[in-house]
Amino acid sequence: MIDLRSDTVTRPTQAMRAAMADAEVGDDVYGEDPTVRDLEGRVAGLFAHEAALFTPTGSLANVLAVRSVVGPGQEVLCESAAHIARAELGAHGAISGVTMRTWHHPRGQIDLAQIGTLFAPDLGPFFVPTAAIAVENTHNFAGGAVLPLDDLRALRGFADEREVAIHLDGARIWNAHVATGTPLAEYGAVADVLAVCLSKGLGAPVGSLMVGTSEAIEEARVWRKRLGAGMRQVGVLAAAGLYALDHHIERLADDHAHAALLAESLGVDPAGVDTNIVVAERSDAPAYVARARDAGVLVSAVGPTTVRLVTHLDVTRADAEAAARILAGL
Repeated sequence: MIDLRSDTVTRPTQAMRAAMADAEVGDDVYGEDPTVRDLEGRVAGLFAHEAALFTPTGSLANVLAVRSVVGPGQEVLCESAAHIARAELGAHGAISGVTMRTWHHPRGQIDLAQIGTLFAPDLGPFFVPTAAIAVENTHNFAGGAVLPLDDLRALRGFADEREVAIHLDGARIWNAHVATGTPLAEYGAVADVLAVCLSKGLGAPVGSLMVGTSEAIEEARVWRKRLGAGMRQVGVLAAAGLYALDHHIERLADDHAHAALLAESLGVDPAGVDTNIVVAERSDAPAYVARARDAGVLVSAVGPTTVRLVTHLDVTRADAEAAARILAGL
């Protein structure tokens, strides 16, 4: 099987496993795991922020990040297909008491006109005020679309004028960095708080980080424990993240090239495939997924007529070419 369901299906390489086996560890709940501390410091530095917090999942990193800038009964604005709105099981409302309103863009992009219409200032005890604006880069359900840096900077200015925060869901920010050449610190500069993931394109077996101010991270550390996600000798997992940062960022360009190849086989314009995700319309997505599985390729249905393919570390050029031939035959 050639597995194109997600870039979360990767397995640690042998070199990554060796790094994990050799990791120095301690008790992270006490703040005593040196490998975790190294990872947190490094990631904070990459985005030019004060601190970072290692979490087991991207969803938790997003929940902690959003709640650090949006209080109970306040709202966050986001695009209608954003991961925090569509793929985190309502966690932000269920856990943090946060409400959401959304704008729509077919490519998941920033639309300041719509955001300006949605924005709600604090008008007293009768209305829900906007506390933050969340953006996703790259945008998962928009086919791995990159948000241009100029648009992010314009949003930063909009938010500053209204004294609200920006949350950046950067689960695949590494793909945006490689696709555009934009330094990670530039992405960090537009956001008050970020969530970044190690277990997607970078190929670590688990792990994400919340990135922000030292104060926000200290509060998030308490909430991480409160939500049952305090971890002990977790340096064995942090070591995988450090290895990924050293060895698996630049190779994301290969995934992008493989995605463009697959797009052509599906009749999708490769020019619209920014990174490693291909979204294609089919009249019956579940039936198409079943046919592809029978032919030896695993893909996902993300809607009744929408199919998604994701390239990753475990998909070689030969795999991509074989999958393209099979999918073109369907």
